Amino acid sequence: METTFLKSILDNDFYKFTMQHAVIKLFPKARVRYAFINRGKHQFPAGFVDLLRKSVDEMANLILKKDEKHYLSHYCPYLDPTYLDFLQGYRYDPTEVQIIQEGSEIKVTIEGFWYRTILWEVPLMALISELFYKTNLLIRLNDEAIKNVTKEKIDNYNALGVAILEFGTRRRHSYDVHVLVNETLHTYGAQSFIGTSNVHFAMVNNKRPLGTHAHEWFMFHAAQYGFKMANLISLEHWTQVYGGDLGIALTDTYTTDIFFDQFDKKYSKLFDGVRHDSGDPIAFAQKVIAHYTKMGIDPRSKMIVFSDSLNYEKVKIIANFCQDKIKMSFGIGTNFTNDVGLPSMNMVIKLTEVKSDHAHWQGVVKLSDEKNKNTGTPEMIALAKEVLGIK
Repeated sequence: METTFLKSILDNDFYKFTMQHAVIKLFPKARVRYAFINRGKHQFPAGFVDLLRKSVDEMANLILKKDEKHYLSHYCPYLDPTYLDFLQGYRYDPTEVQIIQEGSEIKVTIEGFWYRTILWEVPLMALISELFYKTNLLIRLNDEAIKNVTKEKIDNYNALGVAILEFGTRRRHSYDVHVLVNETLHTYGAQSFIGTSNVHFAMVNNKRPLGTHAHEWFMFHAAQYGFKMANLISLEHWTQVYGGDLGIALTDTYTTDIFFDQFDKKYSKLFDGVRHDSGDPIAFAQKVIAHYTKMGIDPRSKMIVFSDSLNYEKVKIIANFCQDKIKMSFGIGTNFTNDVGLPSMNMVIKLTEVKSDHAHWQGVVKLSDEKNKNTGTPEMIALAKEVLGIK
């Protein structure tokens, strides 16, 4: 069975590279651990671990090619030339990934320097997803049907008049389906499709990649500086590296209410907007609009990027509410890249522990706006809630 599914080192979400760039500058000695979480209780067939191991080992052959480096230099001028030189010399180290299979369960963990291991999460999940469907002999829709499904979706979004982003790398059905989806969006989405978080496909479509940072940025800062200071120092460090570029802030690592208590006028003005990733999107929009209004900022000058399990029906409801109140865009993931007539996978790879220079390993926590999305040990989650005053 084929195991080489990644065609480019840029076949990854953009925020992994932007965070890697920042980590190299600010935390070059930090070490981290990640773990695979099988939320959907998916069953993996015998021998799955061997195929995944082979796929991971083959990632050591990926390199940043000259045309890819030129693309990043042109479209992402805020990435330092020294970072692009580093990325050109970067190689995945498969020894950083440990894979075990016990019956139909797999355990996948990642450990190493943060600046190196940060790139594993997204392509590793894409590999797990693609191999899951292949090893279980699950038959997807044919290529033409997938194109038709995608065309119908983007036609609807065009008619709705909203800005659409493709965020589907992590849980895509396969690389080939991802190609079909992006080709279709690019061909028929002129009115709505503004690009993708996948750097490889952004380059193919001659667009700039989209994204800023992820929860792990805030989770590391909480371990380093404490829960109360995590949001503020995370934002300060981001602006230290990027100034006013990459200005969409993620709000729900320690709940949106806590975030907006700390999102003062300086950051509210400096950042272009915020990203919604959990909880009720309408309630979130109301909070965002109220926050900017309280700060004396016209909400219509700011942006919300919605990115939580979206489909057309959800987008339509959100768009109708936000119309003429605040700018908006919609990052759609699995509904684009894994709508192939099969159940989509429900899995994540999350940061679990961090170790700063001259410090011990410490567990990390994420407190989502949805209870079932919390991560961390029960003891650490309870501690975070106590420190932050969350009942």
